[in-house]
Amino acid sequence: MIGLLASVFAYGGLETVTIAAAESENPVRGVASAVRTAMWRIALFYVGSMAVIVTLVPWDSPAVVEDGPYVAALDSLGIPGAGPLMNVVVPVALLSAMNATIHGASRIGYSLVRRGQGPKALGRVSGGVPRIAVLASSAFGFLCVLLSYRRPDDVFPWLLNMIGAVILIVWIFIAVSQLRLRRRLEREAPERPAVRMWAFPWLTWVALAGMAAAFVLMAREPGTRVQLYATGGMTPALAAVGYARQRASARH
Repeated sequence: MIGLLASVFAYGGLETVTIAAAESENPVRGVASAVRTAMWRIALFYVGSMAVIVTLVPWDSPAVVEDGPYVAALDSLGIPGAGPLMNVVVPVALLSAMNATIHGASRIGYSLVRRGQGPKALGRVSGGVPRIAVLASSAFGFLCVLLSYRRPDDVFPWLLNMIGAVILIVWIFIAVSQLRLRRRLEREAPERPAVRMWAFPWLTWVALAGMAAAFVLMAREPGTRVQLYATGGMTPALAAVGYARQRASARH
């Protein structure tokens, strides 16, 4: 179950691709291109690389734990300097992921302010960028790093499990929104271009069933049950607060 949540955590944030593409000169073309290329990149770089690693190195090899899976795979091929090479590649990949996460978090904060559901300071734009939202997102990220450094045995696993559950909830909302909005969009604006999901709506229902199964597995594991219940309790509470703020903003 921990491995499943780690995978969800790793793939979480893919939806922010559409946020970045929406700020391009041609949002319709940008979103469509970003979604399609992201799927092929995942298949090639993530799934493909894992397939190569498990083919070359046994899953229970001590080298996987000591050096990491990529270094172990490169060492098995006799490639010299595999360790130093991955020591450069991994930080670059982490910085790229952090950049995407900060971008998505700051834009979501800005969007909430525009809807009357967040602190007004996060909605201030300077030079075309919500700089305060970017700084707040960065500060929160570094705070989590410091807490994880001080308490590595409990803070990081707790954040990993909780964020995995939150990402699953976000994906569920996206899937349900697609089921409700796609038919209405096709009915009201059939000429509007859109990115159409394959095998709709059956593949969407399969995705929802998979996410529901992940929640069931979380509820059965003692190590993830607390995070699941905490996330499940916070979600309706936050939704109610956001709805109340939106209603109050609409009246004014």
